[in-house]
Amino acid sequence: MKTYSASKYANSCLQHRWNTTWYLLPQSFNKAARTMVLLLAVGLAPSLAISAGTGTENTGTVTGAPTLEETRVTMDKWIETQQIISRERKDWQKGKEILLGRLELVKNEIASLSETVRQAESGMAESDKKRDEMITENEKLKAADDLLKNAVMGMEEEVRNLKLFKQLPEPLLTKLQPLYQRIPEDSLSTKVSTAERFQNVLGILNELNKANNEIAVSYEVHTLSNGTPSEVKAIYVGLAQAYYVSAGGESGIGYPTAEGWKWEPSQAVSRDVVLALEILDGKHSPAFVPLPVVMK
Repeated sequence: MKTYSASKYANSCLQHRWNTTWYLLPQSFNKAARTMVLLLAVGLAPSLAISAGTGTENTGTVTGAPTLEETRVTMDKWIETQQIISRERKDWQKGKEILLGRLELVKNEIASLSETVRQAESGMAESDKKRDEMITENEKLKAADDLLKNAVMGMEEEVRNLKLFKQLPEPLLTKLQPLYQRIPEDSLSTKVSTAERFQNVLGILNELNKANNEIAVSYEVHTLSNGTPSEVKAIYVGLAQAYYVSAGGESGIGYPTAEGWKWEPSQAVSRDVVLALEILDGKHSPAFVPLPVVMK
C-alpha cells in the first residue's frame, strides 16, 4: 500500500480542497461568502494533517480523512444555508419596509382621527353652550308666557261676562260673533296658544273702540209705526245712539238698554236724518245737523 508523509499529505489535501471549494462556489457569490470558504479550508488543514500523521504512526496508511464527495456535500449544504439566510434577510427587509409604511399610514390616520375627535369635542362644547343658553331663554319665555296666559284669562273672563254685549248694535254684534265664539270655554285646558287668545281678545276690544268712535250707516229691517216691517237706513253714532228713516219717510230713534236696543218711531227727526245721510253719502256739503239724544 502506498504511504505519504503527514505534511505532504496535508498540503496535498489542502490544495485539493481549496481547488474543490472554488470550483463549487458560483461566480455571483459575494465576497463575504468567499472569505468564509477560505477560512473553512484553512481550518480544515490542521485537522487533516493531524489525521494523516496519526494514520502513519499507527498503520502507515491514510485513514479517517473526509472524502471529496463528503467535502462537496458539506460545502453544498453550507452554501445552501447561506443562500437561505440571504433570501430570508431580503424577505425580512422587504417585510420591514412594508410594515414601516403601514405603521406610518396608521400614525397618520391616528393623527387625523385625533384632530377629528378634537374638533368634534370642540363642536360639542359649543353646542352644549348654545343648548344651555337656549334652555335659559326657554325658561324666560315660559315665565313670560305664564304671565301672559294669566292676563289673557282675566281679559277673556271680562269679555265673556261683559254686559255691554247685549247693548251693542246688531251690525256690530254680527261682526264680533266669530271672535266671541273663539273664546275658550275652559281657559285652563284649552289647546289654543296664548298668542292666538290675545289676538282674539284684542280684536274684539279694537272693534268695540272703533265702533264707539265713528258714525256708521247700515241697512236694517224695523217695524214701522203701522206695525209692518220695512227696510230702513240706520245711522249709528258711536255705541249710544241711532236713528233710522225708511224709503217712505218714516223715521225713529234707537238706544241701548239692558235687554238690547230699543227703537221708537219719531217723525220729528225724519228731515234731519235724511240730511245727515246725504252728508255722509257726499250728496250734501258738511253742516251741523241737530238730532235729539235719548238718555236712559
